[in-house]
Amino acid sequence: MTRVCVFWLVLLAGLGAFSGAARADELRPGYLELTEKSVGGWRIVWKAPLRGGIMPETQPILPENCTLKSEMTREMVPLAAISRGEMACQGSVLGKQIGLSNFAAAQNDVLVRIAPLGSETLALRLTADAPVAAIPDGQNDDSVLGGNVAWTYFIIGIEHIVFGIDHLLFVLCLVLLISGKWQIVKTVTAFTIAHSITLAGVTLGWFGLPQQPVEVVIALSIIFLAVEIVKKDPDNPRLSERIPWVVAFLFGLLHGFGFAGALKEIGLPEGEVPIALLTFNLGVEAGQLVIVAVAIALLAFLRRINANMMQPSIRIASYAIGVVASLWFIERLIV
Repeated sequence: MTRVCVFWLVLLAGLGAFSGAARADELRPGYLELTEKSVGGWRIVWKAPLRGGIMPETQPILPENCTLKSEMTREMVPLAAISRGEMACQGSVLGKQIGLSNFAAAQNDVLVRIAPLGSETLALRLTADAPVAAIPDGQNDDSVLGGNVAWTYFIIGIEHIVFGIDHLLFVLCLVLLISGKWQIVKTVTAFTIAHSITLAGVTLGWFGLPQQPVEVVIALSIIFLAVEIVKKDPDNPRLSERIPWVVAFLFGLLHGFGFAGALKEIGLPEGEVPIALLTFNLGVEAGQLVIVAVAIALLAFLRRINANMMQPSIRIASYAIGVVASLWFIERLIV
C-alpha cells in the first residue's frame, strides 16, 4: 500500500509539472487606467498581457455616462498590447460600472486605476469571475489605491510562485536537497531577497538582461539542483548542501530577471511601483513558505509510514523534475 501511495504522489506531481510547463512565468496582471485630464475629459490606457487568456478582442466596458471620442489606438510591446484613447463623461464616474468584455476565460487579473480630478485615486480588481464592478465612491478606505494595489500584488505574488511552475520546482528542489526546517526557511528567504534585488533593478530600469537567455538558464538551475539531489551523499556533503543559502542567493538573482519579465512591460501601476514591487515580493515569500511547509509535511508523512521509501521517492521525484526542466531547457533554447 505504501509503495502504491508513493507512486501516485510522484505521478501526480509529475503530471502537474508537465501540465504547467507552458505556463511558467505567464501570470502577468492586466492594467486599466482612467485619468481625468479636464472636467469630463478622460484618458484611457489599457495594457493587456499577450498570454494568460486575455483575448485581442477584450476591451474596456466604459461607465454608462461615458463615450469614446475616437477609436482607441493599439501599440504592441514585447509582453503586452497597449491601447490608448480619450473619452468624455457626463457627470461623475463614481459608483458607475466598469469592466472588460470577453474576459471570462482569462487567467490574469486586471487592476483598474481611476484618477478623478481633485479626488482620491481609486482602484479595483477585475477577475474572470467578476469582469464588471462598480467604481468605488471613495468613502471606504479599502478603495484607496495604495491599499488596493498592495493587496492585489500580494495575491499576484502568491499566485506567481504557486502557478509559476519553474520557480516552484526550484523551491521544491531546495526542500529535497537541504536537511533541517530552519535551514530550508533561511535558504528560501535568501532566494527571495536575491530575486527581489534583480526584480526591482530591472523594473526600475537600473539594469537588465534579454529574457530568452534568462529563461534558458533558469531551466538549467533546476537541472543543477535535481542533479545535486541525485548525487547527494550523507558522508560527503556537496557544496550546495554546505552553503545552500549562497547557492539559492546566486540563483535567486537570476530568477529575479525571470520575475521581471512578467512585470516590466505590464501591470505595474504608474505612481505605485514601490508598493507593488514590495507586496509582490512579500506575496512570493508567503507562497514559498506555504509550499515549503506542505513539502516538509508530506516528506514527514512519507517518512512516518515507511522510512525506507524516502530516498527512492526523492530520487524518483528528482529525476522527474530534471526531465521536465530539461524539456524546458530544449524548448526555450530553440524558440
